[in-house]
Amino acid sequence: MVNEVENQDAPQGTGAVSASEKTLLVLEAAMAHPRFTDVVEATGLAKATVHRILATLAERGFVVTGSDGGYLPGPKILSLAGLALQRIDISAICQPFVDDLVDRVKCTIHVGAANGDEIVYLIRTDSDKPYKMPSRVGHAIPMHSSGIGKVVLSDYSADAVARFVARAGLPGRTEHTITTLEDLRSELAHVRSVGYALDREENVPGVACVAAPVRDHTGAVKYGLSISTLTLEHSLDQIEAMAPEAITAADLISEALGYRARD
Repeated sequence: MVNEVENQDAPQGTGAVSASEKTLLVLEAAMAHPRFTDVVEATGLAKATVHRILATLAERGFVVTGSDGGYLPGPKILSLAGLALQRIDISAICQPFVDDLVDRVKCTIHVGAANGDEIVYLIRTDSDKPYKMPSRVGHAIPMHSSGIGKVVLSDYSADAVARFVARAGLPGRTEHTITTLEDLRSELAHVRSVGYALDREENVPGVACVAAPVRDHTGAVKYGLSISTLTLEHSLDQIEAMAPEAITAADLISEALGYRARD
């Protein structure tokens, strides 16, 4: 009889599920779905089992019920989340994905983070090419003239972009740099449409890149990943053709940082 009950509680297509696995299934589902019926559907467990586990989670402070009866993160899980966020080492999380990407595209990979109105490089990993990019970890670059900066700015509202321009200006770094608000807005609209940004020798002459957004656990674009190379080696078309590689790596890093895309 016990085995029959366990099998009834097992999600479809699986064998018996341990008590700890059931608890984790219910907790994860409750964080994504506020309604009890949705939690039941997401876990594939029996209603009685889900109800019992939720009651225990509520008793321990992992979930609470809102005014509409839906489930919300409780003080215990918020406290644990805060502790986990304090211990996140972005560079350590990104590096394995960066190393894998370098092996595939044979170019320099950067990961940068927004710091005020600039982008600061957190990672620069080179391929085995005989040249090195004119960049270094900790170096700050403008947002409007860099691929990583553009993907960060693409997450800004129209008003936030205007305020950014008013504060930082749009200084010309090269003859290719975007220097007007109208052109920047047009560029950012294109970035949002295609999911990546290009630096067409806009920051450093002879250097170009394709960049993709990296999202934190809230979904905000706080970071970016770029594939950089010399225009003497790759044409802009060839660089843009590497966009899917950049997007895939950036998405994997976003997932590692806790971001979950909604269907």
